[in-house]
Amino acid sequence: MRLAAAGAAAGALVAAVAIPAVGGAGLGFVMAADEVDLKPVDLTEPPPAEVTIVRDAKGGEIARFYEEYREVVEFDEISEVMKTAIVAIEDFRFYEHGAIDIEGTLRAFATNLQSGRVSQGGSSITQQYVKQVLLNSAGTEKERNAALEASYARKLNELRYAMGVEKKYSKNQILAKYLNIAYFGASAYGVEAAAERFFGVSAAKLNLTQAATLAGAVQDPNATDPNLGKEHRARLLQRRNVVLNRMAELGEITPAEAAKAKAAKLGYKGTRLPGGCESSKYPYFCLYVRHEILGTPDFGRTAKARLARLNRGGLTIRTTLDPAMQAAADRAIKKWVHASDKPVASEALVQPGTGAIKAMAASRRYGRSAARNEISYNVVADAAHGGGIGFQAGSTFKTFTLVTALKEGLKLDDGLTAGAGYRAPAYATFKNCKGENIGDPAHTVTNDEGSPGWKTLRSGTWDSVNTFFMELEERVGLCDTVETAKSLGIRRADGRKLQEYETFTLGINETDPVTVAAAYAALAAHGEYCAPMAITQITDHNGKAVTYRPKCRQAVDPGIADATAEVLSGVFTEGTMSGVGGLGRDAAGKTGTTDDYAAAWFAGFTPDLAGAVSLGDPRGSQEHKLTGVTIGGRFYGSVQGASIPGPIWKDTMLPALSRVEPTRFTAIDAARFEGCTQSCRPAKPAQDEIPEETADEILESEDVLE
Repeated sequence: MRLAAAGAAAGALVAAVAIPAVGGAGLGFVMAADEVDLKPVDLTEPPPAEVTIVRDAKGGEIARFYEEYREVVEFDEISEVMKTAIVAIEDFRFYEHGAIDIEGTLRAFATNLQSGRVSQGGSSITQQYVKQVLLNSAGTEKERNAALEASYARKLNELRYAMGVEKKYSKNQILAKYLNIAYFGASAYGVEAAAERFFGVSAAKLNLTQAATLAGAVQDPNATDPNLGKEHRARLLQRRNVVLNRMAELGEITPAEAAKAKAAKLGYKGTRLPGGCESSKYPYFCLYVRHEILGTPDFGRTAKARLARLNRGGLTIRTTLDPAMQAAADRAIKKWVHASDKPVASEALVQPGTGAIKAMAASRRYGRSAARNEISYNVVADAAHGGGIGFQAGSTFKTFTLVTALKEGLKLDDGLTAGAGYRAPAYATFKNCKGENIGDPAHTVTNDEGSPGWKTLRSGTWDSVNTFFMELEERVGLCDTVETAKSLGIRRADGRKLQEYETFTLGINETDPVTVAAAYAALAAHGEYCAPMAITQITDHNGKAVTYRPKCRQAVDPGIADATAEVLSGVFTEGTMSGVGGLGRDAAGKTGTTDDYAAAWFAGFTPDLAGAVSLGDPRGSQEHKLTGVTIGGRFYGSVQGASIPGPIWKDTMLPALSRVEPTRFTAIDAARFEGCTQSCRPAKPAQDEIPEETADEILESEDVLE
């Protein structure tokens, strides 16, 4: 009998919507026959936008990305009182009717006839779910407007889709889908996010008062958004009480329970939603991950698709970050450089053999507040990963000239006589990789560290003698040196081509700690270069996981890499880091100070971990030199690589490797690398005498690098 009545009512509805005009106000509509053909239609249901969670290597949370803050939960993860409250206020016959609540629809239709417009919905929960799906699926403003249009055509489409949904899912499944897609206000989408945002609990823990509040919010979430002030909260409180009254009227709760709940305060906590990188404990690594996804075709064919996947896909992104190593880097930097200092120290740790980035740290907080001395870009990385222009790498680039010399057959005791100053004998002395002459006979390079005289590959590197490396680069070739650096992943932080001038070996190119650390990690891995890697696995909202492997290649002959490590290990015992000391385990590295102390670096490695530290002033390193400065509460007349970057590296490595069993460097092939190619004597006369010119002229033209 009830089913027959429902069928008759449905027929009346079809007849009613075929009326050509309503009232005398001129509101008319034309309904084609197929528009009133109420048959189930399958609804395309793209998953609702969900929160993407980024996790470290141990599973700890780093950050969340989202367009809509939503966490989808199962039906049994929602408290029973929440389900009861939403059904009571939105569709109390939900478990009795089909896709269409005939009584509610006819009541709304009668009201609309009287008003001459579509003013009352009468929608079932299933119809509301359909509307939300269509709204969320809208890719254009036109589609969005169509999903919100107050017309009978839209209502009929919703009914067809609702009939299809009712045919496809159980009532419990539909209710769960609705609660997961609904907007509750305060930037909370779905019942789980709303429970956390409003009350600081999960959806499973909602009590009567809280459930009634959320059930009351879905009708007009913008009008009752508690985050928008007292008036909005008052409206939300009023809506909550309406829900409680309705629950009591339907017998779902007793009048006493309703009265007690209505006497309670609103209880809105406004729990802060987990945000992006600015609120992350590891903001610079977070930025790296975000830009890695947005800039890599592996994660989507277009930039728009990649952004949508990150912000809406409900992904779980597993990364390489090691929280213990990150903590070690953070502590070391904090010890030597204050967050209030203008110069900023940055450090990256990279695992040899995989390229896995284990830590990214900086002395200044990430953010946009100048008053708090925050920095608004990824100072640890290149521009492709949210960074800036970087800092000149200084004498850390001398390592690439050393590698090139070994590649071209020189032995460790081969050497040359380094003068007090160096000038290219002719323009043709140096050629870039295009074959162009770029030597500058008018330009003089002098020494800041070490003394002139006979230097071998070992001693010239240990003392970081500028004129020695200029002579060495002249001998092995500028282009060959550049190609060696490129093979080890060296590139400019700003993405431009490397500058190929005779002072390349002195580190005139601006770069970043991640890039330099990865290059030095290749030497630790017997010459195998692995591209910096931050993401190891991405699991989508359906639980499907994709694992990402290291991208490695042999860049340098293993024997040459091991010989380079042997030379660089002497920097701690015989060279520029001897005053700082080593780690008590095999380690190698190179200090770097740029022209006139514009920036300072240290890059080093053990067989198990590599790291690079830069120090410079982001306001402009050439205008704001590291001379006469107070950093970390200490005054420095000038800052060199061993002054601050070297100690930061050491103070990071000691705790970072405290639980890692020491690995030894591979012994070098003595027959191949020990001794000299011919005789251990000066290869050419020293440039001890610089052509006559005034001291002022020399100072104006000189490069002073460590």
